[in-house]
Amino acid sequence: MNNVKSDSKLGTYTYDYDLLPALIGYNLRRAQTAVFQDFSESLKDCDITPGQFGVLVLIAANYGLNQTRLSNALGIDRSTVVAVIDRLEGRGLVQRTPAPTDRRSYALRLSDQGRALLRRARSLVETHEKRIAQDLTPVEQKQLNALLSRLSR
Repeated sequence: MNNVKSDSKLGTYTYDYDLLPALIGYNLRRAQTAVFQDFSESLKDCDITPGQFGVLVLIAANYGLNQTRLSNALGIDRSTVVAVIDRLEGRGLVQRTPAPTDRRSYALRLSDQGRALLRRARSLVETHEKRIAQDLTPVEQKQLNALLSRLSR
């Protein structure tokens, strides 16, 4: 598959992408990069990453969630979750409180500041989602999400 790019300073170049456009991983990575860049730009005033946004959403939706369950829900190792929670707690967005059923673990909850930031971020993410999916019909959006979910199992 050839793709022609033009640059007034450098001239016109033709690129042969060979098998790359047929690879799921290649297309996923390109799409992920574009989505991540748009997300980062959309939420730059909130100063949170996509991963941190996901953590805030899960904590808000699952009152008293502990770090182990959070790491299971996200599919990442516990030490990574601890580092993310440390950062969010340092910013005053998340609080650790002793878990009522297990004194060895902490229940996570959003602070007032964390809830306010999440409300603002949700609105920005909704706008971001509309923008990145603007070339897809609602049916295509559902299909894409379903297919991606199947790949991630």
